[in-house]
Amino acid sequence: MKKSLAKISLSLLLIGCFSSCNVVKRVGDNELLLTSAEIYVNDKKNNKERVNNLLYQKPNTKAFGIPLRLHIYNLARPNRDSLFEVWLDKNPKRRERMQNLYSQKQIDRLKQSALGLNDWLKKTGEAPAIIDSVKTNKSVKNIENYYYSNGWFDREVNYSITPEENQRASIDYTVKTGKPYKLDTLRTKITSPIIDSLYKAIKSKSLLKRKDQFSVKNFIDERERLNTNFRNSGVYHFSQDYVNFEIDTIGKTKKVNVETQILDRIIRNEDSTARVPFKIYKIKAVNIVTDDVFEFEGQAFKDSIIYKNFNLYSYDKMRYRPKAITDAIFVNKGGIFRDLDRTRTLRYLNELQTFKYPRIDYIENEADTTLTANIFLTPRKKFGLGIDLNISQSNIQTVGFSFSASLLARNVFRGAETLEVSGIGAIGASKDGSENDRQFFDINELGANIKLTIPRLFFPFNTDRIIPKYMSPSTRVSLGFTSQTNIGLDKQTVNGIFNYKWFPNDKVTNNLDLFSVQYVRNLNPSNYFGVYQNSFNRLENIALDVYNTPAEFINDDNGNLSLIQSSADAFIDLVLLDDTFQSSNPTEYQTVNNIKERKNRLTEDNLIFASNFSYAKDKRENVFDENFSIFRFKLEFAGNLLANASRLLGLNRNNDDRYEIFGVPYSQYAKTEFDYIKHWDLGGKNVLAMRSFFGIAIPYGNSTSIPFAKSFFAGGTNDNRAWTAYNLGPGSSSSNDEFNEANMKFALSLEYRSNLFGNINGALFIDSGNIWNVFDDVEDASATFDGFNSLKDIAIGAGFGIRYDFGFFVLRGDIGFKAYDPSFGDNNRWFNEFNFHNAVYNLGINYPF
Repeated sequence: MKKSLAKISLSLLLIGCFSSCNVVKRVGDNELLLTSAEIYVNDKKNNKERVNNLLYQKPNTKAFGIPLRLHIYNLARPNRDSLFEVWLDKNPKRRERMQNLYSQKQIDRLKQSALGLNDWLKKTGEAPAIIDSVKTNKSVKNIENYYYSNGWFDREVNYSITPEENQRASIDYTVKTGKPYKLDTLRTKITSPIIDSLYKAIKSKSLLKRKDQFSVKNFIDERERLNTNFRNSGVYHFSQDYVNFEIDTIGKTKKVNVETQILDRIIRNEDSTARVPFKIYKIKAVNIVTDDVFEFEGQAFKDSIIYKNFNLYSYDKMRYRPKAITDAIFVNKGGIFRDLDRTRTLRYLNELQTFKYPRIDYIENEADTTLTANIFLTPRKKFGLGIDLNISQSNIQTVGFSFSASLLARNVFRGAETLEVSGIGAIGASKDGSENDRQFFDINELGANIKLTIPRLFFPFNTDRIIPKYMSPSTRVSLGFTSQTNIGLDKQTVNGIFNYKWFPNDKVTNNLDLFSVQYVRNLNPSNYFGVYQNSFNRLENIALDVYNTPAEFINDDNGNLSLIQSSADAFIDLVLLDDTFQSSNPTEYQTVNNIKERKNRLTEDNLIFASNFSYAKDKRENVFDENFSIFRFKLEFAGNLLANASRLLGLNRNNDDRYEIFGVPYSQYAKTEFDYIKHWDLGGKNVLAMRSFFGIAIPYGNSTSIPFAKSFFAGGTNDNRAWTAYNLGPGSSSSNDEFNEANMKFALSLEYRSNLFGNINGALFIDSGNIWNVFDDVEDASATFDGFNSLKDIAIGAGFGIRYDFGFFVLRGDIGFKAYDPSFGDNNRWFNEFNFHNAVYNLGINYPF
């Protein structure tokens, strides 16, 4: 322990020396390195990111408190190119000899090679932040402008530089805001009667309100609001440039008078400019060209259809049913011009995946105030082929390879439907697995799937009033089959889904699986103990060391006793019928009973007939947004329809008091999940990310447990990274099973992400959570949730990670350490295996949340 502390102390001392002494290596004699820049507003330190971003010059960026990029920059040698020339001329005959042997181009390449590492260090690193009075004054100006734009017209901004030891200094900016100016009298000057009428209708929702503090942002947003409203009310020629604000502070005490000015439309001719009142434009005609491709340019249309006030044209034979196209068009004949209709039309057409680059042109008709909308559609190719190759690693396989191919057919029924037929093949090498000696590529999977997507709700009744077409509703019908050889416990799966999907707005996605059917058939349940060898080992220990096992169950190999694997089921039945053993050895008896219950559940065939609804709200503005939240909710019910049908039809129950369909007991349960993700942008490429999850599945009626495919597990690359997948829980149980799962889960993770240099990022994280059994047939007290007292079994992992950002994906490596392990039971649970030997090394693609 003392040696470890000495090593840690020495490491910290070296890091401290490296951090303090080396940072001024490239700072000139008369220069100062900027170590901190703080803003004090009315004598209080301001930590708001928006305000601190106003500084034109900031200290060098730090990763976990260390200016790593500055250290990398300092490793580069200044004037490396001139040093090469000095080396070339150091020997009088060297340059001449080099020029005789090589061309000038080759010498230049040699020079660039010598400079390569030096240039990389400079590019990857960050030059020292030297205090510059010009940049400091620019920062002052930025701060002044910011507070002025937010109503503090009388603000005063100053700065002071405080020198420190070793050529360092800090800058403090002081802001005296004074009292803010507030809006007082609000007037309007609108010359077009139509605009004036429209403005009065929306005036109550104005963002400029009397007694509000002056803010430039409110004026910008108000201009945008007016422009959006007018252009969605038929005013085709309107733009933001027509909205102006006249601000008057003369003779006022901290008050601002505002006049909103909207003048008439400007018409510019060659030699004159005229102003005319704005007018509302209506749509006179909607023309749709369904095959606008270059090869037809200049040709006449060969086919045309008039359908519900839409004119459809085609240079070739019309390939689409008119309704399939017009359902995606929100621009209607006789309606007023609206920007919103154009936006929705383009979005809907893109989501059809049938056309590329749709375009809408409005042509003004000179005779009246009408527009002709011309919509040009360029069809995608009828068929598309997709090929994908993946390499993976999981809890049960060392390495796996998968190959998938898909064929996409567009407009299969002339209604813009897409039909996708796909197949997958996979092979893998198991980590341990069955008794088969050939464990290399002993895992394989073959599967096929067919999916039909219909760009509307496929329903016998009109649903436009419930889910309007601007929500881009679609229907997906899929049918799939997979056959798996999974280290001995093989299975076949057939699944079918009838799904509705729609978008109430650009942040929310709704999914409804009206029917979701899954049938799982286990092909080799007799090999259960060949796969789940931990269960067999526990059973064998009881058979050899505790129970008086008959000789026919035991294999004697020259004194090496073992339980015959094919006799394991018979041994279980023997033990569970032995009341005397139950009384004398209740713990071992319960262990055998748990093994049997788990075996029965994992080897039984499953029939799941479910319906579920999921809701997702994603507040991300774009892929670069790091200040957002995501909320997901899912509710699923299974077996209710079959249960009611079984009772009505008077079906008989099996020996386990369960109804069967085609000889398979169907599952009946209710399941819900809550998932919340939050990111905070801390500035300087630093992000704090949090994820919380809660899920529970409750069996009832025809089930006493949840199917394996619908249960929860803990651990893994995207969960608690201090445990491998399926190796955490349930509860405080000792995790002796290969695949630990349960029907309730809680998880909470916190991760701090920071840019180290270039495309390399680092992270520190804490993961917590566990799984439990609740309201099912599991009787193990250590695995069940029995109230708040069970929260002490929440496992905690901590660690760090390195990520490389390729732009289109992130390669992630995380190392997780067990900080609090509930499997230690009543013993000390803290930091027992908090070391690299017991750490879990995770490799993943993209961020965990």
